[in-house]
Amino acid sequence: MNVLVVDVGGSNVKILATGETEVRKFPSGLTMTPEAMVAGVKDLAGDWAYDVVAVGYPGLVRNGAVAKDPQNLAPGWVGFNFELAFDRPVRLINDAAMQALGSYESGTMLFLGLGTGLGSAMVVEGIVVPMELAHLPYREGTYEYYLGKRALERLGKKKWRGYVNTCVGQLTTALQLDDVVIGGGQVKVLKELPVGCRPGHNSHAFIGGFRLWEPGRERFSVAA
Repeated sequence: MNVLVVDVGGSNVKILATGETEVRKFPSGLTMTPEAMVAGVKDLAGDWAYDVVAVGYPGLVRNGAVAKDPQNLAPGWVGFNFELAFDRPVRLINDAAMQALGSYESGTMLFLGLGTGLGSAMVVEGIVVPMELAHLPYREGTYEYYLGKRALERLGKKKWRGYVNTCVGQLTTALQLDDVVIGGGQVKVLKELPVGCRPGHNSHAFIGGFRLWEPGRERFSVAA
């Protein structure tokens, strides 16, 4: 069975299929609708063979369906029929949860995606637990207000790095973590990772997408 993995981000949509080695991508952004996303993916993957699709979505997913429109894309995602649009079976998961699934090794792990926004997910003894830490109150705003891409631009590198270290330390203590993976496009701005953290990689999202369709992988089931 060939799987097409679609990683939908606030800046780009990236795709990779079983047996392929080169990731393909096209821009996303505030004007991208789900229809435009599917059309772009189909066009980009036109010469690839795939039987099923795994989609990492940058927003709230419940019971395999979009529960809330994303902040960094156009509206219209709630209720969208991905299987009809792709004409293939589709498994949908939060994009940070897909990265977490692909990054997981053992124990209790937190994934933080420092990208356009702030993605977050935990994996607890193999069970993926999607989270929305980005919108939790923190100081005079939210976690995303201090850790997202706009925060980096507003605060500058030095202050932004300080907030990353502080927040990761607080979350590690509060959630009793064994492992922390930090990924996303802004991780390259960090001079060094916070203590006890390891780097994520874009390829982990695709590993997570492929794992969604592996048979007999119940330990990687996703908590709604």
